[in-house]
Amino acid sequence: MNGQPLTEQAPAAALRLGTRRSALAMAQSGMVAREVTRLTGRPVELVEITTYGDTSREALAQIGGTGVFVSALRDALLEGRIDFAVHSLKDLPTAAPEGLALAAVPEREDVRDALVAAEGLTLDELVEKLAGAGRPARIGTGSPRRMAQLNAWARARGAQLETVAIRGNVDTRIGYVTGGELDAVVLATAGLNRLGRGAEISQHLDPELMIPAPGQGALAIECTTADTELTAALAVLDHAPTRVAVAAERALLATLEAGCSAPVAALATWGRETELQLDGVVGDPDGAALLKMSANGPIVLDETAEQQARALGHALAARLLDAGAATLMGERAR
Repeated sequence: MNGQPLTEQAPAAALRLGTRRSALAMAQSGMVAREVTRLTGRPVELVEITTYGDTSREALAQIGGTGVFVSALRDALLEGRIDFAVHSLKDLPTAAPEGLALAAVPEREDVRDALVAAEGLTLDELVEKLAGAGRPARIGTGSPRRMAQLNAWARARGAQLETVAIRGNVDTRIGYVTGGELDAVVLATAGLNRLGRGAEISQHLDPELMIPAPGQGALAIECTTADTELTAALAVLDHAPTRVAVAAERALLATLEAGCSAPVAALATWGRETELQLDGVVGDPDGAALLKMSANGPIVLDETAEQQARALGHALAARLLDAGAATLMGERAR
């Protein structure tokens, strides 16, 4: 010791992470916050923000869907009230916002939809049991995409099934089943897993039956383009194969000019080596018509990978439009 006084270094200021108030959003943001702290040593403070989608009681298809869970968070970023935000990627509008950067897309969770049914029954078991009781299976969902594919599945099998439009958080939706108002609900597997509620899933719905929403199961971490230091720090969380896959899915959605409330599904999966397969579906909610097409393309994970993936999405969307997708979607959301 040389007798000189020790100077204490000031602790790093906490990063402010903007998040919706829902249990799922808080769980997702908490996961990201812990990882950011681990990688940067910076503490992260969650800042709860209420979005229009959280307060409106209208069906998402009626209020437009696109951006209703995102706009308030983006405003907070641009106004400097938060440093970065975490979104469910499927909620993001496809147009790139001025002044904001998609700093990272972490590795994707399970992309599949999940059935939560009374008595833990599968879809086939549920429909068969209730047909024996002389009534259709009543299945709740807030998604026209899920309605279209469930109803198409039922029509193809001559099964009795009624889709019921619902809203609310996970507790509310599962409560419709436990309370006997509905026979089952369909939710995203990723959300249930992140909430620690995977054990309540009766059946994972394979993409052969139901293709998920573009970006489903993925998170988006967004900050301002001006904060280059934070952008670079957050980029460590990026998972290139996930980012490229969702770029293809979102390009298809953008080319169709459809919002997240339209009956559009897309899933990009990696095959052997560097081949990406993109499956797209457009339908009408009653399931009377369903267009399903696929495209494959070799993609190298370099600086042009997202551009290659978007080209694949644009091309598949063009084929769907040529086959009449715009008519199925009704008025295309711009």
